[in-house]
Amino acid sequence: MKIGIPKEIKNNESRVGMTPAGVAELIRHGHQVFVQHTAGINSGFSDEKYETVGAKILPDIASVYNEAEMIIKVKEPIEQEYKLIKQDQLVFTYFHFACDRQLTEAMIKTGAVCLAYETVETDDHKLPLLIPMSEVAGRMATLNGAYYLQKTKGGKGKLISGVPGVDRVKVLILGGGTVGEAAARMACGLGADVWITDISLPRLRQLEMELPVNAHTLYSTAHNIKMMLPDIDIVVGSVLIPGDKAPHLITREMLKMMQPGTVLVDVAIDQGGCFETSHPTTHSDPVYIVDDIVHYAVANIPGSVPNTSTMALTNATLSYALALADKGWRKACKDDPALYKGLNVVNGKVTYHAVADVFDLPYEPISL
Repeated sequence: MKIGIPKEIKNNESRVGMTPAGVAELIRHGHQVFVQHTAGINSGFSDEKYETVGAKILPDIASVYNEAEMIIKVKEPIEQEYKLIKQDQLVFTYFHFACDRQLTEAMIKTGAVCLAYETVETDDHKLPLLIPMSEVAGRMATLNGAYYLQKTKGGKGKLISGVPGVDRVKVLILGGGTVGEAAARMACGLGADVWITDISLPRLRQLEMELPVNAHTLYSTAHNIKMMLPDIDIVVGSVLIPGDKAPHLITREMLKMMQPGTVLVDVAIDQGGCFETSHPTTHSDPVYIVDDIVHYAVANIPGSVPNTSTMALTNATLSYALALADKGWRKACKDDPALYKGLNVVNGKVTYHAVADVFDLPYEPISL
């Protein structure tokens, strides 16, 4: 199969779809790999490293899309890429369709096969292609929250760890999944007092046993969240409903309950955000203030640490990419139910129920 790896063109997205090590495995399986010039440079991977393992370097993004039967990338295609995607071309990436109608309609129009990392789901409800980036995003959410808590950045002027004789920062984490746990571990390690919420009692019990002693679990209800807000310094939103929009757990009205300079970090912004006042921001302009509350809502948080992120992502995606390339997408999805769940839009049809529901589009499950 001919596989293309374009350079990401989303604002300040420095990751790349595959490391040279991953490309070497694809080539070892007999596939051709085309990498756009400088696609990996911001992740620390030069064109020479890709050429050394046998990839062919192409001069521009149009050339990569034109050659490839399968595109492997990191973020969803943006408007400049829509016209480059071809009928029946397999695009393997993060899509997050449920929060972007324009993208959904554009991919329907292309007739491509859109297989989304974020909805590949195993029988035990794990999301193997979301986990590595969630681990990065969770850790970065805490670090960014602590950074913007500085007075010079609009925050309260508090140090996350405190010092002897001075209280630690209080961190509330909404959602006890991979992002939430990673954020909690980072916050605990930095010395904060941490509360983590979830609607699953078994998950709360697990977190209670596994997290450090400065972490506390709390059942997620609107009442419990409201009771916490007046004293909280950083809120990390990490709620996930696979393939669907995130619920708004903090409303505009609830901002009035917080002290000025409180920092909200919305990791769920890829899925629409879990704060009512959230809208996507970028690494070049990451924060804004609503009612004296600092909002950080960068839609590609792991893009700020591209070397770590690209290697972690390739580790997770490589076995699936090999299956798709070796077998073709139909047989690969037939053989692996987890991969089948990644099919969101196929040849002009919406094949993932949550995406169809959110935009009131026809849902047509694909038969293999």
